[in-house]
Amino acid sequence: MSKKLYQWQEECLKRWFDNKGRGMVQAVTGTGKTFLALSALKRLDEQHEGRLRVKIVVPTKELMRQWERSLREFLKEEGGVEIKDRSFSGNIGLRGGGRKGRTDCKYMIYIINSARYELARQILTELRGGERVFLIADECHHYVSGQNQLIFEFLPYLDREQKERFFSLGLSATLPGGQALKDLTSALGQRIYSYGIREAREQSTVSKYDIYHIELELLDEERDEYEELTERMNILYRSLVKKYPLLKDMSNKERFEMLRQIAAGKDKPAAKTALGYMQYTFRRKSLVSQAAERIRCACTLIACLDRNEKILVFGERIRQAEELYQSLQRQYPGRVGRYHSQMGQQANKNAVERFRAGDIRILITCRALDEGLDIPEVSVGIILSGTSVKRQRVQRMGRIIRRAERKGRASLYYLHTAETAEDVCFLPDAGESHIYELEFHSGGSGFLNPEYDEEADVLLKHMAEEGAGERKLKEAIRCLELGRVRADWRLSLGELDRRIKEARYTGDKNYWICMKKLSEKIYKEP
Repeated sequence: MSKKLYQWQEECLKRWFDNKGRGMVQAVTGTGKTFLALSALKRLDEQHEGRLRVKIVVPTKELMRQWERSLREFLKEEGGVEIKDRSFSGNIGLRGGGRKGRTDCKYMIYIINSARYELARQILTELRGGERVFLIADECHHYVSGQNQLIFEFLPYLDREQKERFFSLGLSATLPGGQALKDLTSALGQRIYSYGIREAREQSTVSKYDIYHIELELLDEERDEYEELTERMNILYRSLVKKYPLLKDMSNKERFEMLRQIAAGKDKPAAKTALGYMQYTFRRKSLVSQAAERIRCACTLIACLDRNEKILVFGERIRQAEELYQSLQRQYPGRVGRYHSQMGQQANKNAVERFRAGDIRILITCRALDEGLDIPEVSVGIILSGTSVKRQRVQRMGRIIRRAERKGRASLYYLHTAETAEDVCFLPDAGESHIYELEFHSGGSGFLNPEYDEEADVLLKHMAEEGAGERKLKEAIRCLELGRVRADWRLSLGELDRRIKEARYTGDKNYWICMKKLSEKIYKEP
């Protein structure tokens, strides 16, 4: 039986067809952009009696593999056709990432690095030959650079009839603005639909989720270095503002663009000052993003989480990812993997497949998997070091909040350092979701959760007053420490009863009993 489209997807497809099969869609990761495009493909192909030629462009190898899997499954389900040969089926061809499939397949999937040199010519040839061509540009915000725009080089050469036989759909979680948006609009068509986190949550097209901001402290030596770098930056910045007053009224992005121009300019003293300021800025950012407490916090946090949950950890630096990998491997031998640009294509592919299959439950990555990982069972995301880029924040969140059968609430943990320039306001639009403000102190106190801790202390006091022995209190303290970094205490009593009944181990059962006691105390049900 065919999968049913969400309401937003039906509305979006109607707008796309009303716009003559052209346009871009901005939809939060995890809400079904791929299925939307495949449904558009099917309906458009039916309109043209099966004569449609489909070109799909993606930015990475992992996304190519994901699209290939999705397309094969879709064709099998919709048409009853089983495709067995993975290199060439007669229907699907792959180009890029070491794949050199035939280019005369009905469905072609290209990685952008290969597409930029051959796709425009192939589309133009097919349109001139009377074919109907449908271009799907996935993660289309990547295709605004000079080289990547070569895939649209055929457009100026189309006559009116050929334009009517060319269809396009751009997909992105966060479309760019300004000139980049104008360039994409001229190539793919105007933005026809936007579907954000708020709409996805209200329509239950993503899992419910909770957000945790975990505040860390810099070590004493790190704090000293941070303050020294900040003071040097301030001295240089004051000097620059005297000469270029416009700097103080600019956004961060505009300011750094102007600083780059000054650093490359002919005014040597100003160039030296601007270059020094930028170097100190990068050193300070590196110091913050690689603060030692991040690794300790992540390891302590994972030890508190449910042993059955799949966890995806996002870092910014490969060295940091490797350090965390080594630490976690000692705690969970054979259950941890990593994925980054220095691992090699086959090693990365193996890591993702093992994670997808459940052989490993923790996968550590840098920016390489911001796009292209489709594993709905992942329920925990840990942002080891934050990013100020909105697109990355939305994409990382989308990796975690995808809907899946029997999946409960998802959890996203954002680690940030106190009293630094690090951006704390990651996703303030939580709506029905909760945002929990935690602190981490590795010196002994571990995690602090003021809202939770107050209720937990009252519960322990009541247990002591009711005559609970030392052993029982000690076990309750252990369970309550685990609950400090989770939202289980906010579950319904019915759900907590189910968890107690299904618990396989005594320790797990005790944990859920403690959570139920907190829930009974705070949210008494009639």
